[in-house]
Amino acid sequence: MEAFLVSTGVVALGEVGDKTQLLALLLAARFRRPRPIILGILVATLANHAVAAGLGAWLARVIDPQWLRWILGASFLAVAAWMLVPDQAGKVEGHRRSGLGVFGLTTLAFFLAEMGDKTQIATVMLAAKFDALVAVTAGTTLGMMVANVPVVLLGDRAMKRVPVTWVHRVAALVFAALGVLVLAGVGP
Repeated sequence: MEAFLVSTGVVALGEVGDKTQLLALLLAARFRRPRPIILGILVATLANHAVAAGLGAWLARVIDPQWLRWILGASFLAVAAWMLVPDQAGKVEGHRRSGLGVFGLTTLAFFLAEMGDKTQIATVMLAAKFDALVAVTAGTTLGMMVANVPVVLLGDRAMKRVPVTWVHRVAALVFAALGVLVLAGVGP
């Protein structure tokens, strides 16, 4: 249960102001069809984070636990620093008309946008730390949905009410704390 709850919280915080959240906002504003956008986000996140969690679980099996502890601790600290550099709206480009439909376009765009993203890297690290593939995948997916569904449903009204800078700072503190705890040998 700890793996699920930590994964949910870390990714929900990490996603605020992220390029995929900005992508959700752009898709919602452009298509005004929340249901296929939300389903596309869910499918893309499940697929992307299952692969990322699989990689993390594999790394936990093949890397010596002592080395893994140092790698994960340093990685969490690096992501904490990365959280303090928020994504810019201008980096998320609009998409031209395609034959994919709203659901297909959202699924493809989210899957690709998550490649190498903070939340995908966090998923790899969390799966390696907890060695709980299903719990981490479910938690990180729920975290993405918690952060993105309100944006799709409420649009820029939700983005204006959330102080993104402070959310990034809190997320950075959470990642830093995880890094310190891992380096100290606390937890699984």
